[in-house]
Amino acid sequence: MQLSKTEEQLMQYLWKRKKAFLKDLLEDFPNPKPATTTVATLLKRIKDKGFIDYKLFGKSREYYPIIKKTDYFSNHVNGLIKNFFNDSASQFASFFTKETNLTTKELEELKKIIDHQIKEQKND
Repeated sequence: MQLSKTEEQLMQYLWKRKKAFLKDLLEDFPNPKPATTTVATLLKRIKDKGFIDYKLFGKSREYYPIIKKTDYFSNHVNGLIKNFFNDSASQFASFFTKETNLTTKELEELKKIIDHQIKEQKND
């Protein structure tokens, strides 16, 4: 399941804080701040999608993520590869390296990361 842009922004704040009350999350938004009711609605939607849960403290809810940030973005990237690049990691890599204006240094760094991952997988 996907999050909207605003839901994703709110999740970024929650992943950073690890747990937070609505008022804490509201503080994280830049000015002009959204209405409290808007953030409450977003939290309800995100909870309904199964990304977060909360603990009750009296009438206050302390929210916390259920889905790890890395898991969410891994699924997101895999979805992009499947939907836009015919489920081909090489097509994705080709597009990514050509269209993002990476410097030679950045490309060399990516190559090191890939070479390291290949080495790790061979050792498994």
